[in-house]
Amino acid sequence: MAWSWRFIDAGGELMKDEDGADAGSTVEFPTQSDAESWIGEHWRQLSESGVHSVTLYEDGREVYGPMSLEPPE
Repeated sequence: MAWSWRFIDAGGELMKDEDGADAGSTVEFPTQSDAESWIGEHWRQLSESGVHSVTLYEDGREVYGPMSLEPPE
């Protein structure tokens, strides 16, 4: 099993990387816990680079999301 994130911009569109693939999809994690730990460590940098929300996938199946990366007010 492989876990990955998809990044969504403020307009609700899937973000693409420079190769045209869904941004985030090329970084895979062996477990859900690893994926969630990674997003917990990197959400600020992602948000600052234009990622508005993320959705978690397991082997191409949507698990949950979108989850906002906007800081709490």
